[in-house]
Amino acid sequence: MSNAKGRPGAVRKNKKGPTKGSGGKGRSSLEGRGPTPKAEDRPYHKAYRAKQLSERSSAKRAPARRPRVNAEMVTGRNSVVEALRAGIPAKALHIAVRIDVDDRVRESLKLAAEQGIPVMEASRPELDRMTDDAIHQGLALQVPPYEYKDAVQLVTKVVKDYDKGYERNMPLFLALDGITDPRNLGAIIRSASAFSAHAVIVPERRSVGVTASAWKTSAGAAVRVPVAKASNLTSALKELKAAGVFVIGLDAGGSVELPNLDLATEPLCIVIGSEGKGLSRLVRETCDAIVSIPISSAMESLNASMAAGIALYEVARRRQAAQQ
Repeated sequence: MSNAKGRPGAVRKNKKGPTKGSGGKGRSSLEGRGPTPKAEDRPYHKAYRAKQLSERSSAKRAPARRPRVNAEMVTGRNSVVEALRAGIPAKALHIAVRIDVDDRVRESLKLAAEQGIPVMEASRPELDRMTDDAIHQGLALQVPPYEYKDAVQLVTKVVKDYDKGYERNMPLFLALDGITDPRNLGAIIRSASAFSAHAVIVPERRSVGVTASAWKTSAGAAVRVPVAKASNLTSALKELKAAGVFVIGLDAGGSVELPNLDLATEPLCIVIGSEGKGLSRLVRETCDAIVSIPISSAMESLNASMAAGIALYEVARRRQAAQQ
């Protein structure tokens, strides 16, 4: 049979023939290429170039910000100078540029220099940012986290020192049950210092700690009166009782009025409850007595720090009278 190649009208035969079901195309030619990218993600599209220009422009406009100070800040001239006088550990003293210098500022700078505390100038907007817009009066003292004592160990040591004659004042403690306002804690610490209390005890959970606000309200008294933590307040109060300390709780519905408290002249722990809920059930059951402060019927309750101050004053008054 002759070859049909080159003859007019001859049909050339395909040896392999078309692939069945593919329309004559290979399998790889039929595979999809995925979803179409967005216009702003395609380098050849004008939307992509517009996005790049916008990002570069925003980067140029964004102001460089100093990192936020990750520490507690004692603010205000009185609070700062009191804290420096008390010798609290501090990381830095921040002072406003072109500050109006007075005696408190001069003393703060002098004390910071004597204690080796770095002094750093900052603009007022920067001080506002570092202090969360607190009233700083151009001074802010950066302090490390507060180091708490162990409540049971501290009480045991105070009681032993008193029994041996090393401690002159009869043991007196305050325990806070559900106090969450740092200003209340600061005011209570200040009252505790004024009436020679040995410590303020706070539970680890559902309670305020020694924050910058508490430092400021205490006006430096947090250095003189240690704040101790108890993992469980009820258990700690039971251990206090086992160590020879009487535990009383302040509550408007108490069966004993404060002026008639005979336990005032004994080693004592006064428990202050929250203004809203008062003493918790387990703490109330642990107390040796529930004591009320006589007040006018027109006043429903006292602020926690006020109640603590009144109770401490009465205890101090009765103890002084007993010594005469």
